Amino acid sequence: MFENLQDKLDSAFKNLKGQGKLTDLNVATTIKEIRRALVDADVNYKIAKDFTEKIKDKALGADVINAVSPGQLMVKIVSDELTELMGGTVEDINIKGNPAIILISGLQGSGKTTFSGKLANFVKTKLKRTPLLVAGDVYRPAAINQLKVLGEQIGVEVYSEDGNLNPVQIAQNAVAHAKSKSLSVVIVDTAGRLAVDEQMMDEISRIKTTIQPQETLFVVDSMTGQDAVNTAKAFNDKINFDGVVLTKLDGDTRGGAALSIKYTVNKPIKFVSRGEKLDTLDVFYPDRMAQRILGMGDIVSFVEKAQENFDAKEAAKLQKKIAKNKFDFNDFLAQLNQIRKMGNIKDLLGMIPGMGKAMKDIDIDEGAFKKIEAMIFSMTPEERSNPDILNGNRRKRIALGSGSDIKDVNQFIKQFEEMKKTMKMMTKMAGSGKMKLPF
Repeated sequence: MFENLQDKLDSAFKNLKGQGKLTDLNVATTIKEIRRALVDADVNYKIAKDFTEKIKDKALGADVINAVSPGQLMVKIVSDELTELMGGTVEDINIKGNPAIILISGLQGSGKTTFSGKLANFVKTKLKRTPLLVAGDVYRPAAINQLKVLGEQIGVEVYSEDGNLNPVQIAQNAVAHAKSKSLSVVIVDTAGRLAVDEQMMDEISRIKTTIQPQETLFVVDSMTGQDAVNTAKAFNDKINFDGVVLTKLDGDTRGGAALSIKYTVNKPIKFVSRGEKLDTLDVFYPDRMAQRILGMGDIVSFVEKAQENFDAKEAAKLQKKIAKNKFDFNDFLAQLNQIRKMGNIKDLLGMIPGMGKAMKDIDIDEGAFKKIEAMIFSMTPEERSNPDILNGNRRKRIALGSGSDIKDVNQFIKQFEEMKKTMKMMTKMAGSGKMKLPF
């Protein structure tokens, strides 16, 4: 995510390495490189120019204290300005109403239907409200089936009307249905439409006028860059949406949409979405995104994800088992599953300061977890509970049962034993007050 932009900004800051202070010359050189990096990321030139002019004014007016290098100060200034460019502060979604109505709009192929399912899951699990999904895309039959599959996966009702090709009427009937069943949030998925298609644009405008949503969201594919920003302006002129959703942030995202859209339409980015899994939807925090773009990590989001997925009572039990050297393969498997729930491993590591750059060219094989699981599942219950009994014959059987080589099994067991020793040592240090465990 934004790796190319991150590299180029990092290169720009190197102009200040070894410099004693910020001067007209070194600031001008750095500003030029930052502007070039933004334009390469598909940010509109005018936006890039205005942005870098603000940085220049702040940099030349700043005093560099002894404890902070010119490079560090420039990174801080750019971070602050990036945060402002992307909205400044987090913007909550409006779900006040009985029911609250959320209208989803966007181009064809932007990921609206998948996002609608993710949003329903977010509303249900995070906001503790009861959502209704509405199949308002009557032009693409697969969209209705897709929404029904998503609804079934998360246990959310999907409202659709077979044979009815009037999305305005469907949306209106769905709201009435939600009221009759005391469903608190209605999420209306609509057909993708081109900004130049007046008939389709008039249609979504009529849907909005008819159902009067509390929240209208514009879904945009973050990989489309400046084109997405131009489209957002056309949609905003027509339906005056309330917020933006950036999808496909796990792809080859240059950053143009994220950095330009707030400046262009003056509407906040409210959510960012990665991948197809229904729990990969995050509230957009401009400051955290700015830090990630600059390679500073996002430790706050990392901790939040950990807190969401780890049970404090179970963690306390685990700590006691580690202290008594009773940590076994059952515990290891449970922890592995907890980590996987947090999301893509490489993306998670990118949230840790300094790890993003270190992991940039390293391909993390998610399939490696399946290989480890296969080895553990090939063990008997006794073997999982008592790793010490794994002799040569047992290891051969595990290798055969998991489709692995005996060398792989031996290596995994060796790594497991080393991990146990390290964890026990950390627990002792925590008990002595020299170190605090992260769980």
